[in-house]
Amino acid sequence: MAIEYFAPSPLSHFDPAELLDALSTGVIIVDSQMCMVYANVGAQDLLAVGLNKARGRPITELFEDPQALAQILRRSLERSEICAGHEIVLMPIALAGKREPVVVDATVTPLEGQVTGTHLLLELADARTRQRIMRESEMLTSLDGSRLMIRQLGHEIKNPLGGLRGAAQLLDRELHDGALKEYTTVIINEADRLRALVDSMLGPSRPPQKALVNIHELCEHVFHLLRSEATAGVVIERDYDPSLPSGQFDRNEIIQALLNVARNALQAVAPAGGRIILRTRVLSNINIGTVRHRLVANIQVEDDGHGVPPELHRSVFYPLVTSRPNGSGLGLAVAQDLVTRHRGIVEFESRPGRTVFSLLLPLEGSE
Repeated sequence: MAIEYFAPSPLSHFDPAELLDALSTGVIIVDSQMCMVYANVGAQDLLAVGLNKARGRPITELFEDPQALAQILRRSLERSEICAGHEIVLMPIALAGKREPVVVDATVTPLEGQVTGTHLLLELADARTRQRIMRESEMLTSLDGSRLMIRQLGHEIKNPLGGLRGAAQLLDRELHDGALKEYTTVIINEADRLRALVDSMLGPSRPPQKALVNIHELCEHVFHLLRSEATAGVVIERDYDPSLPSGQFDRNEIIQALLNVARNALQAVAPAGGRIILRTRVLSNINIGTVRHRLVANIQVEDDGHGVPPELHRSVFYPLVTSRPNGSGLGLAVAQDLVTRHRGIVEFESRPGRTVFSLLLPLEGSE
């Protein structure tokens, strides 16, 4: 009788725990008392707690407000069925006061065995990436519509402004009374101011003139400008990532975008004074909208000012939106427009005492 020999499966020598640790999704096993039995590396990173410290503790003790998660776990345990919850907000005790809450999609699967009894397999997937992609896609779509409307409105305004200015100049030549000429001067100056405002809203008319640029050279240029404009009591720091490669950018446009964001931070900390940090990082495999980029430059401007008012969070990049009485509301709108011309995006997160604006720029043709 012929004996057939089968080669062992390539996965036969793998430890199941090693396979679970390779997942980016958090995998947790709890017993019927909801005490943690196992957590893979993804779950430990998400919760900022080690397995040895968490094992044997009720999982609800690891969060400040575990109500939503506990409800799903109990339902799955009582009904012996798979239960899921989307975009559950959790604040791990280990991260309280240090980081934003963790937003996860949770799936609970009952596990039953003759020896082990009933256990629950809890899968936690970080939902923040999906939220960010959806938010960016919505923002980019809104900006495209807003940009088109502004361009149409700008051209409609500029035409009568030119006629108004021309008429004021003709009238000025016919007037011999110096007191009356003062009024035509006001008309001409205000027409010029409005035209400059419209030009700022319309943005550059030519495509970006890209060349290989060292991002830190741009940051240093903005740093020196900021330092010359800062009032006493404002501290400006730099935190650069030396591994950040050069990229193909329009130097003037990126400087203008970064300067607009940085000046916004400068106004947020003035006049009481505060701290501004100019930071760079390199990110890999990042989505901007629905497009994935291999390398992305992240230029951040952080300040410890009062923060962006919550009611402006969704509209802060729209033209003429500002919380300052004397603000034009164009700085951030222009910055967003200049960055999106480079297939990037400007994001922000804000709370009183910490606001971070991030300019994400794809490093295409980087060195």
